[in-house]
Amino acid sequence: MFDLSPAAPRAAKLTALGIGVALLATACGGSSTPTQTGSSSAAAAAGISCPAPSAGAGAGNSQAATNSGPVPPSTTTTSTPLKLGSLLPTTGSLAFLGPPEIAGVNLGIKEVNDAGGVLGAPVSVVHRDSGDTKTDIATQSTTALLGQGVSAVIGAASSGVSKTVINQITGAGVIQFSPANTSPDFTTWDDKGLYWRTAPSDVLQGKVLGNYMATCGAQTVGMIVLNDAYGTGLQKNVKEAFEAAGGKVVAEELFNEGDSQFSSQVDKVLAAKPDAIALITFDQAKSIVPLITGKGIKPTQLFMVDGNTSDYSKDFQPGTLKGAQGTIPGTFAKDDFKKKLLAIDPALKDYSYAGESYDAVNLIALASEAAKSTKGTDIAAKLKEVSEGGEKCNSFAACVTLLRQGKDIDYDGQSGPVTFSDAGDPTEAYIGIYQYQDDNTYKPVREEFGKL
Repeated sequence: MFDLSPAAPRAAKLTALGIGVALLATACGGSSTPTQTGSSSAAAAAGISCPAPSAGAGAGNSQAATNSGPVPPSTTTTSTPLKLGSLLPTTGSLAFLGPPEIAGVNLGIKEVNDAGGVLGAPVSVVHRDSGDTKTDIATQSTTALLGQGVSAVIGAASSGVSKTVINQITGAGVIQFSPANTSPDFTTWDDKGLYWRTAPSDVLQGKVLGNYMATCGAQTVGMIVLNDAYGTGLQKNVKEAFEAAGGKVVAEELFNEGDSQFSSQVDKVLAAKPDAIALITFDQAKSIVPLITGKGIKPTQLFMVDGNTSDYSKDFQPGTLKGAQGTIPGTFAKDDFKKKLLAIDPALKDYSYAGESYDAVNLIALASEAAKSTKGTDIAAKLKEVSEGGEKCNSFAACVTLLRQGKDIDYDGQSGPVTFSDAGDPTEAYIGIYQYQDDNTYKPVREEFGKL
């Protein structure tokens, strides 16, 4: 495993972060009682019965400023245009996340440039593949990006991949900004203030998933877990939340990246006869799900996570996953945002982390404007400032207009509210809960909002 570097000085300010999560929606823990209709209060023997889908859930931006006129020119111009790199998966076990993330980045770049760019110059982006932890693609891609003088690298999607390049990126004075890293390890990484993310720590996703399975009536849970920073970190937080809600984790089976046989893990979990099974994997779910359902386990007993909640319409027979559920950090992608993304990439089927990727571009561009610089360390010093405390706005054009009018801004984006901690983590976020349909595609059913 990759050794963690010593905690950064700014991590000392985060003694409260990770101690607990304040869930403001369907929390089920301790003596709390779910408030939604349709949840099961019977014993697990009566089966799993999750809360009914909620109507109108989502992060609204109705109070945010919108741009209704021309964007004023920047009072400061730069001879070094802002250049970004992306380190997102087009190959490997998270390749399904690449298209929506890349589309989110490209949409953000387009809108920034449509509004006149940053500091009087257009922004450019160089895309490179991150691969996964079975290869050295990420290191090679990072070297290439740094060689082209990027100020920030958007990525990686995988926490395990980010751990292999974070020191290389931040050590070069360049921002690493991940739209999808959820490992809690990054909160205290010695990153010199240069690591940021729009995805919340798995302290939150784990809390939501663990509580939600309990709300659905499960009293026992088995888990099949990818043995890396992402998998074991999420496993820990799911277990803590589920057991705090009165449940018991009866089986925890690990596998390694690159494994192709999962019968042993499946057999051991099923032998424990859990009410629910949590699959904390990447695309290994394509092999694991048929093994589980082939032995009589109902798909309604399956709970998935952001690493594997994907479109399986071409992988499984109809009905294979009908009723299974999964969690993905971030608010549901709104219809108008989907239309914009489809104009960028008409082949998109998933929208996971597209909002977080789009927000990463906007936040970097706005921080560059606020810093009046395209240097990575200068931009990083302004990222927290543009995420909190000022007039709310939700697009580059609206926000940069306010900045150029001398006003303080508070950017809230497509991924929901964005307010950074000193460690570069979101301090509040939505977790979307999705349910699979008969065609093995998933639809949103409810959202949970929480604070870290």
